[in-house]
Amino acid sequence: MVTIQPPASGSVPAALSKQTPRVKVVIEIPKWSFLKRGSTGNVDFISPFPCPFNYGSVPGLLGGEGDLLDAVVLDRRLARGSQIEVYAFCAIGLSERFMRDDKLICSHQPITPAQLQSVLLFFKLYASCKGLWNWYRGRPGESRCEGWGDATSALQRCTKTGDEWRGPSVPY
Repeated sequence: MVTIQPPASGSVPAALSKQTPRVKVVIEIPKWSFLKRGSTGNVDFISPFPCPFNYGSVPGLLGGEGDLLDAVVLDRRLARGSQIEVYAFCAIGLSERFMRDDKLICSHQPITPAQLQSVLLFFKLYASCKGLWNWYRGRPGESRCEGWGDATSALQRCTKTGDEWRGPSVPY
């Protein structure tokens, strides 16, 4: 049994502040979808279980694996291609194939402890499944959920995309 602990008190804002970053997110995977699409719109895989959150990316910012910065949007189901401006309250770090990949956790309002717990549980399961998938495909490197991080730090680790960017530099 996995014990999930939400971030320590104070590490996720209990209320909005002037320091809470706002980001624009383009939805790639609507809540409850089985299709995992990448930032270029191509289907990466069909999941055996649905994504319990809206999942997308922040246009113009590259994460650690050479693809657009990932973002989870806690909201009602949003259509694929929707663009939404939300607060980035925190981030979850994933390590996969020797690369760090931040996931911003976003919402219009402060995130509840129950939401934090469900997001962390999802990414722990996701990292385990991704590790098995990479092992099966012969791609070396451990996959694991690194836990909670700061949204501002995750944004600072990004690089801006250039006009020539056409998709991730690392194959899925």
